[in-house]
Parts: sequence; structure tokens; C-alpha cells
Amino acid sequence: VQLVESGGGLVQPGGSLRLSCVASGFTFSNYRMSWYRQAPGKERELVAAILDNGIPAYYADAVKGRFSIARDNAKRTVYLQMNDLTPDDTAVYYCFRPINYWGEGTQVTVRS
Repeated sequence: VQLVESGGGLVQPGGSLRLSCVASGFTFSNYRMSWYRQAPGKERELVAAILDNGIPAYYADAVKGRFSIARDNAKRTVYLQMNDLTPDDTAVYYCFRPINYWGEGTQVTVRS
């Protein structure tokens, strides 16, 4: 199993980013996928999750209405569209597949 995230970077408050996670080594369309994040000095937290059929299953309260999770099973990719970013969204964002498979993460920094 391999999960490779991309799309992070430095963005100003109010800006947008789209993260991607390309999966390999398993039947992607059979698995719920999730995005987590970990800010400096804080625990890793679940941000969003999506079912195998493409229906979003969960958004953290802090991101509802701003973030959107999606997937393309043909491309073996899960996305996280992040809009109206704030400094509180600064974190390393990780792709996750049950039971315990993680990507290496992509850094998102929001500052003026």
C-alpha cells in the first residue's frame, strides 16, 4: 500500500488549495478514504472522510462549508478542496486508508 499526497504549499488567508492523494497497492474503490491533519503541538485530527462510492461521510466542524472531499476511483485519487483558508488550517495533511495506512503528508501553511 502506498499513499502519496501533493498540493500543499503556502497560501494567504482566504485562499484555496486542492490536495491530492494517489493510492497504489490495493483495490482503491473498495475503501473508505480520509484526510487527517496535524498542527504543531497538537494531536492528529480527522478532517474529512469519503465512502468507497464517493459519498462524503464526515467533515470536522472546523472545516464544514469550506472543505470538500472527493475521489476519482478510475484515477485512484482522493482530493481535498480547501477554500477560505485561515491560519488555523496550518498543518501537515495526511491521507489515510483503514486500517493503518498513512501517506507521508503534505504541508499546508496559511499566513499573510
